[in-house]
Amino acid sequence: MSTDDKRIREFAYQIWESEGRPDGQEHRHWEMARKLAEAEALAPSKPPRATRAAPAKSAKPATAKPKAGKSAAASLVPPGEKSLPAAPKSPAAKKPRAPRSKPPAS
Repeated sequence: MSTDDKRIREFAYQIWESEGRPDGQEHRHWEMARKLAEAEALAPSKPPRATRAAPAKSAKPATAKPKAGKSAAASLVPPGEKSLPAAPKSPAAKKPRAPRSKPPAS
């Protein structure tokens, strides 16, 4: 069995599992997997180095901070790889919450 056949088999199995392991769909799964493997083989092995070109003018200022909740590194995790969980915050770093008020009784 060639490396291509093994890759197609892996893709077909993943498709089969993702669809809930249906019966009678082998041909369709195999064709989908074959197309995925073909696209994967034609894709460049390394992303183009367009990011090293002169920076484009952006609407955001250079000092913009990343949004709260996700760090810039968390958004750079490639698909298929798990990101590491964020370190727990110390209790002293949390802002105190305002007390909740009860709605008036009707």
